[in-house]
Amino acid sequence: MNSKRPVNLDITTIKLPLPAYTSILHRLSGILLFAGVGLLIYALELSLASEESFADLQIVMSSGLAKFILWVLLSGLIYHFVAGVKHLLMDAGIGEELESGRIGSIATIVVSAVLIVLAGVWVW
Repeated sequence: MNSKRPVNLDITTIKLPLPAYTSILHRLSGILLFAGVGLLIYALELSLASEESFADLQIVMSSGLAKFILWVLLSGLIYHFVAGVKHLLMDAGIGEELESGRIGSIATIVVSAVLIVLAGVWVW
């Protein structure tokens, strides 16, 4: 191994391009969705078990914390979906260049932010 190659151990000085941040957020939203699916399946099971458990679930889901958790999961789903569409377009050969990749990342963030705000309005 070449011992004279540059080494940067200060991670705070590393600047990543915008597509790198959107890609990292895509992966994080996937992890969030993976963790949240268990919670949503449990809520579905409660809603289908009996009338009493459905009524109990309605009471729980009317709380602010439950709405916040639902909004966070919806936000992860929205971002993951929009970034996934961007990746599908890139797989089709659209937006593969450096500048179009940066524009695609900006579009991913803007579209996701608008849809996440609308999801918040819908949940509350």
